[in-house]
Amino acid sequence: MKRLLMLALCGALFAASPARADPPVIVTFEAAGANAAAITGIRDSFRAAVGGGSVAGANGSFGGLRREINWDGVPDAFSDPNPLPGNFFNATSPRGAVFATPGTGFLVSANAGGAVPVLFGFSSDLQSFSPQKLFTPIASNITDVTFFLPGTTTAATTSAFGLVFVDVESAGSTHVDFFDAGNALIFSRDVLVAGNQGLSFLGATVSGDSVARVRITSGSGTIVSNGVLGSSSADFVVMDDFLYAEPAVMAAVPEPQTFALMALGLSMTLLARRRRTART
Repeated sequence: MKRLLMLALCGALFAASPARADPPVIVTFEAAGANAAAITGIRDSFRAAVGGGSVAGANGSFGGLRREINWDGVPDAFSDPNPLPGNFFNATSPRGAVFATPGTGFLVSANAGGAVPVLFGFSSDLQSFSPQKLFTPIASNITDVTFFLPGTTTAATTSAFGLVFVDVESAGSTHVDFFDAGNALIFSRDVLVAGNQGLSFLGATVSGDSVARVRITSGSGTIVSNGVLGSSSADFVVMDDFLYAEPAVMAAVPEPQTFALMALGLSMTLLARRRRTART
């Protein structure tokens, strides 16, 4: 009887426990060089891996498979010297991405011909990948990207994320981290050095829709405002195009199967019977 009881209890616990998920399969795409041609091929390979066409639909959608943000359509009212709201690309232009930073906000660089200098006032250090606007956090080198069903407050996850960096000059100064819905780190990678004004691309696909947040560390320096750095000696880095798989609803945690409940009930019945027998 004791052996039968133990087997029943073990079976119940085994069946009630969720199956251990296999580690996600991660494929990395990276390149760096002096100009757009040096990274375009890898960017296109990442596009193909994620899926979607080459021409964007409404709000940066590529056939429901991929989203892209190239900053160039951001209006002057939300461009340098005016800050970009962190939810701009989930509210005004709904693409399911919301940005946060421990700094004071975000800047998108100005268009040529305006009163504000282009490229955040650093034309000798920066260039654009897709002309002509760039993106940076203000007074910080950290950008957190969280995902939602586009245009809603429903939390979501993605299976791929990639972006273009500008002016990565120091090894290890710039990196990207992926976190799952439980805030566990599932991917971390340093960005390749491209040198002054150079362009770097880093992207990764992850099996399953498991990426809930992406943390981007862009250089060791910061931009405070147009033409002003937090430290003149630090390596400041900015960003251009963001590309990511269409955000999807987070998968629900599976409930125990019927067999698990039956096994647990059997174990409790056997335990009660054993207690009654012991009292007689």
